[in-house]
Amino acid sequence: MRDTVYFLVFDGFADWEAALALCEIRRPGDWRVVTVGFSMQPVVSMGGLRVLPELTLDRIDLARAALLIMPGGHLWERNEGDEAVDAALRVHAAGAPVAAISSAVLALARAGLLERSRHTGNLTGFIGSRVPAYAGSEQYDPDVLAVSDGGVITASGLGSVEFAREVIRTLDLYSSSDREHWYRLFKHAVPPPWFAGERAVAA
Repeated sequence: MRDTVYFLVFDGFADWEAALALCEIRRPGDWRVVTVGFSMQPVVSMGGLRVLPELTLDRIDLARAALLIMPGGHLWERNEGDEAVDAALRVHAAGAPVAAISSAVLALARAGLLERSRHTGNLTGFIGSRVPAYAGSEQYDPDVLAVSDGGVITASGLGSVEFAREVIRTLDLYSSSDREHWYRLFKHAVPPPWFAGERAVAA
């Protein structure tokens, strides 16, 4: 039963980038969100939040993995985090999607998961300049902030709302119309019709 979303935490992880996605994953109450780390030691996010990993990456339960989410952070640009690259490969090979935002996209490039999947990232040329073995430039889409394809979700660091939308769609949260209402609300501050109606009645 694939009921667990694994979220990677490490010193300096960009805590805001996947915040919307994580909130929406937890909202229905059907999914477990489990933090995984390179070790079991506490880590401090880019915003100063202290987080204690529940598991190490090597203990991800592939039979229960519904998604692995990797946020951005400076360690990716330092070419670190080999354990996460390996974990992404294992999760994807087991049939579950993997998601990366901002510089974490580099980990998926190092794993070779971008060669046949349409993807995006922070800037055109960003991936190739940091991952010499990257062979997915023809699949790179510079015109979107987030995209999912072939079991791989990627996003620019400027696309946290779009990233959340792709995660919501991948996990089949809400109806397609509710997903669109959700996006318009968080991206453009356009409330859904029923919300506007309730507000009018309350007034």
